[in-house]
Amino acid sequence: MAEPQSDGAADESRWFEAVDRALKGAPRDRLTSRTEDGLSVAPLYPRRKDVQPQQGRAASQPWRIIQRVDHPDVAVANELLLADLEGGADGLDLVLASSSHARGFGIAGQDIGAFDRLLEGVMLDLVEIRLDGGYETSSALALLIAHAEKRGYDPASLHVVSNSDYIGKLVHTGVLRSDIAMLQRRMLDLVGFCKDRRLTASILNADGRLWHDRGATQAQELALSLAATVTYFRDLELAGVDYTALPRLVGLTLVAEADQFGTIAKARAARRLWAAVLQAAGLPDVPANLHMETSWRMMSRADPYVNMLRTSVAAFAAGVGGADSVTVLPFTQALGLPDAFARRVARNTQVILIEESNLHRVADPGAGSGAIEARTEELAAAAWTQFQAIEAEGGLIAALKSGLPQRLTREARAARDKRIATGRLPITGVSTFPNIAEAPVRVLAAEADDVFPAFQHIDLPVPGKGELLSAVTEALKKGANLIDITASRPPVEPLRIETLPVYRIAEPYEKLRDAAAVVDPRQAAVFLATFGPLAQFTARATWTRNVLEAGGLRTPGGEETQDIQALARAFTASGARIACLVSSDRIYAESAISAAEALKSAGAETLLLAGKPGELEASLRAAGVTSFLYEGGDVLDLLKDIHARLGLGLAAPEAGESLS
Repeated sequence: MAEPQSDGAADESRWFEAVDRALKGAPRDRLTSRTEDGLSVAPLYPRRKDVQPQQGRAASQPWRIIQRVDHPDVAVANELLLADLEGGADGLDLVLASSSHARGFGIAGQDIGAFDRLLEGVMLDLVEIRLDGGYETSSALALLIAHAEKRGYDPASLHVVSNSDYIGKLVHTGVLRSDIAMLQRRMLDLVGFCKDRRLTASILNADGRLWHDRGATQAQELALSLAATVTYFRDLELAGVDYTALPRLVGLTLVAEADQFGTIAKARAARRLWAAVLQAAGLPDVPANLHMETSWRMMSRADPYVNMLRTSVAAFAAGVGGADSVTVLPFTQALGLPDAFARRVARNTQVILIEESNLHRVADPGAGSGAIEARTEELAAAAWTQFQAIEAEGGLIAALKSGLPQRLTREARAARDKRIATGRLPITGVSTFPNIAEAPVRVLAAEADDVFPAFQHIDLPVPGKGELLSAVTEALKKGANLIDITASRPPVEPLRIETLPVYRIAEPYEKLRDAAAVVDPRQAAVFLATFGPLAQFTARATWTRNVLEAGGLRTPGGEETQDIQALARAFTASGARIACLVSSDRIYAESAISAAEALKSAGAETLLLAGKPGELEASLRAAGVTSFLYEGGDVLDLLKDIHARLGLGLAAPEAGESLS
């Protein structure tokens, strides 16, 4: 809520007087809400004059616009990424098929010929290139360097972020087929490889997307990302890397959500937490390299155009929060591979924020805002407490073995799912204001490449100070591919943990909509049995129609009807099997029982009533009403029950849906 225009206790006092009049005796606490982490959000905060802007992205410098590249066909991917760079993108996020974030797609190129085609026409020294290849990321870096050297580029001129992240592989698959001690040696080798080529790059990535996409709250995402950061610092130190270099070797990726103030606070809290770790560990005070990507969890397949609004808010918040670079997922990402239009909208979202709105020109614009400062401080404190609990378990790997992060994330998801099911967390275009007659959007066709190159064993040296990755680079130059490199590593006893699925919050509703869309519309229908004067039921009928259509159900009826027998005849003519009584509480008291009896006599197999039954419940149930539909009830469970009564089986999952 906005602050008063002038300062002083008198203004605040007058504001609260107005609040008390509006609340009519209700406590002021009704205006205080809570986040998923239990942090309170007050309606009014005083200005904070005791703070300074946080150190983050260089003052007056825009964040980098990073465009996701994940089309399996390298020729098509090249066409798309060139359009992105010409249209304003500053960098590319090359998502390989082996990435934890490929979601059924990803670049399928495995050798230098494929990278030559993928990056044809790209001025490598003018853009940031992020490599996201899961367990193949370090080899993909060697492949990129081999390609760059082939084209005559000095690796020292490149701006590369290598998102190696064995914690991500472990969390995503539940299995780690590399010994951690060996991984530490490979980290040292990677550092040496980069040093030999004067390549300045983050080589490891603490990735908050892993936890967010599985249901984590903002504080949990921060705590787990911080724990991953510390794990990688320790790995590098144990490998023998100079401790003063550690902060520059680990990057941080977080999720930008449609929760505008929460995302701003998350980005600011991340920098405070990072600084606290560096101070506690005696490391140089180097700002975090913070990349943010808009939330996959919030994306919907239903009414995908609403995703434009969600990602615009998220991108705004990430930029204002101080991210160094931002990736906006195209609005059709949940439906398949985005086409040129969807990609253009994604990058233009950021171009407009930077070039037209000039949001980057103010350093830390949230500084001094009472609401932003309080949210930042409380979020950072909550995340630090959870980080300490993970450390008390022996660190992140030990905590994953014991199941602590999995349990916390599972509980957070369950609480969120309940809020969604009861309407307390509405999803625009999905659970509220649905449009079941929406036209489909266009996505690109792509066939999964299930034909892999024949494996050839490569004799690789043990990791040293760059010897391993140098040998990998030479092997790639001679025609080896990433599969050869991965398969040539010696097998070890795998580490296994419990893992959790990635999900999107709209999925339960989308599955109902999919199931209803493949049958005759008359089969997936609930008749709106509205009776009484129009003014008496319009608001309730509109709400009821929205709820039913959120489950993909058609809603014939809804006209003003005074005669109960005419209502019964209209139901019969509709061909529906289920009816929902809709009117005011006063008219329910007068006519609901007779209306229910008439509809049952007309053949209604199931009867619902919109509203709470109150003292009439027993009589209404005796008249044939089976369920009651009201705000705050579990509407998702009720929709599933209606689907079951209508015989609507859930649509078969699409390829890759388990990864969505």
